[in-house]
Amino acid sequence: MTQNNQKTRAQPSGVASDSDEALSYQSGFGNEYASQAIDGALPVGRNNPQHGPHGLYTELISGTAFTAPRHENRRTWMYRRQPSVVAGRYEGYEHAFWQSGADPSVALPPEPLRWSPWVNDHPQADFIDGMRTVAANGSVDTQSGLAIHIYILDRSMNRRAFVNADGEMLIVPQLGALRITTEMGVLKVEPREIVIIPRGVAFKIDSLSDAGEPARGYVCENYGAHFRLPELGPIGSNGLANARDFLAPVAAYEETDGEYELIRKFGGRFWRVPLHSSPFNVVAWHGNLSPVKYDTAHFMTIGSISYDHPDPSIFTVLTSPSDTPGTANCDFVIFPPRWLVMEDTFRPPWFHRNFMSEFMGLVYGQYDAKPGGFKPGGASLHNCMVPHGPDESSYDKATNAQLQPQKLDNTLAFMFESRYRFVPTQFAMQGPELEKNYIDCWMGLKDQFKP
Repeated sequence: MTQNNQKTRAQPSGVASDSDEALSYQSGFGNEYASQAIDGALPVGRNNPQHGPHGLYTELISGTAFTAPRHENRRTWMYRRQPSVVAGRYEGYEHAFWQSGADPSVALPPEPLRWSPWVNDHPQADFIDGMRTVAANGSVDTQSGLAIHIYILDRSMNRRAFVNADGEMLIVPQLGALRITTEMGVLKVEPREIVIIPRGVAFKIDSLSDAGEPARGYVCENYGAHFRLPELGPIGSNGLANARDFLAPVAAYEETDGEYELIRKFGGRFWRVPLHSSPFNVVAWHGNLSPVKYDTAHFMTIGSISYDHPDPSIFTVLTSPSDTPGTANCDFVIFPPRWLVMEDTFRPPWFHRNFMSEFMGLVYGQYDAKPGGFKPGGASLHNCMVPHGPDESSYDKATNAQLQPQKLDNTLAFMFESRYRFVPTQFAMQGPELEKNYIDCWMGLKDQFKP
């Protein structure tokens, strides 16, 4: 590592590399990965030998209950220089803007909401301190629902680490690349890519933006079931997000002495503890609980080649199921570049009122239903049964268009969709980014009935 004169030893082999840092990765989603930073560090034929190789400690991290069905079970065995229990005493850490679960004091009208891109109102903040909760539902204690945050950071975490015991984190960078150091290894993530950090895994984030340039993005903190690839049904065995395009890190560890600070989110509260050495000291590991990244450019988009267009479910990258089959705790959906060829069809999204609640963000480009008002870095919220759809200009353009094959290019919008109502935070409802006149974009839709 380049930060603080730290050095990383990483396995030299892998299936993919970043050209500037030569980071190596393992391929697959939920695979049984295995990686070692030095030869002989990974035990063969057993998980917990009496004497750990090279004097390493064995530590298991379980992402599910021991008795979870085999196909759902998630765990990883780590072989580390010191176990993670080696730490000081915890004390409280205040975070005024990171919220867990819905705020019952917010009076939420049943109308569409939209926010302009958030600006850097908290300079010299890292990923932890630069986090702001925009909306949330569910509960960390009942392990249901999620929170949606935006982050703006202009400072790397350096000798700070973070563990979220409340949920896994799906990070969607919008501005600026990130270098994410985890217990399992190092990932570089750029806008257009996403990364999943499992619940309970320590990590830190360093900004790769130019000096003074903030990095910005969205975070889904999922309290519920693990994100997984959706079932394909009649689509068949291939399509949408393919497992082979997800990349997991290879084992790497820091050779560094000195103090670290560990921030832990636990039960909706934040705690800090001093460490006398780096928590990123895992020399080898194997298992299927691992951070992964995914480049959305690999998404195999499915669409109509005759008329109409299918439900947006065909754009689902990942799903966190609930106890009701087919009704997700959270779906992560993207709207990437794609061809539109449908005949006699209104091609943008139709007007609708949905059972599921929808929070949308825009990474870059324009969203075809609202090309003017919806900006990269902004967001919109259309809760359960709240009417919404294309704005007036988009409707007029689509109904009068000469229908030829059309390529939607240079665009990436996404949606966090949930069976639970999203409740915005006071920060979101009282900030200047909330567009007070969003509802006006539909006021020009006249009665055109011609009996």
